[in-house]
Amino acid sequence: MTAYPTKRALDLVLTGTACVMFAPLVAGVSVAIWAEDGGSPLFSQSRVGADRRPFTIHKFRSMRNGEVTRVGRWLRVTGLDELPQFVNVWRGEMSVVGPRPLTDADVQRLGWGGSAHDWRFSAPPGITGLSQLLAGRGARASQRHDRLYLRKQGLTLDLQLIALSFAVNILGKRKVRRWLAGAAPGSRVV
Repeated sequence: MTAYPTKRALDLVLTGTACVMFAPLVAGVSVAIWAEDGGSPLFSQSRVGADRRPFTIHKFRSMRNGEVTRVGRWLRVTGLDELPQFVNVWRGEMSVVGPRPLTDADVQRLGWGGSAHDWRFSAPPGITGLSQLLAGRGARASQRHDRLYLRKQGLTLDLQLIALSFAVNILGKRKVRRWLAGAAPGSRVV
C-alpha cells in the first residue's frame, strides 16, 4: 500500500499550479464569506494524518452559529470549501488524492482506533479521493473505498480522481455522484 514514486512530486506540481490558478477565486471566496457575516473566511480543525499524526486542516468556513451560510452552501455543493487544504498538501500533511482526513472523534466513533486499522493511516489523507467523491454511503463503504484506493493508487487513478473532482467543482457533487452511480459497470474509475 505504498505510494508510487512520483506522488509527492505530483502533489507539489498540482499545488503550485492550483495556487496560481485559483488565487483569484480564493480571494473572491474570502471576500464573499467576510461580506456575508464579517467573520473569518477560514475554518481550522485538528485531523488525524499519516501514521496517526495530528495536523491542523484548513477549509473555507461554511457555517455561522451552527447554520450553513448562503456562501457556505455554494462552497459545499461545489467542493470549493476544500481549496485552502492545498496549504496542507504543500506542508506534506496531506496529498491531493488520498483517504478522507478524519477527526480523532471520527476515528473513535467508527472504531478505527486499533492497530487493525493502521493500514488506513499508512498514507497522508487527501483533498479528494474515492471516499470524498462517493461520500454519504456509510462507514463500511468509506472503509472499502479507502482500502481500494490505497491498494490501487497510481498516477492514472489519481489523475482520474482529480478530473472527477474538477467535474464536481463545475457541476456539483449531486450531478457527478448520480453520473458515477449510473455509469456502466465497465466504465468505473477503479
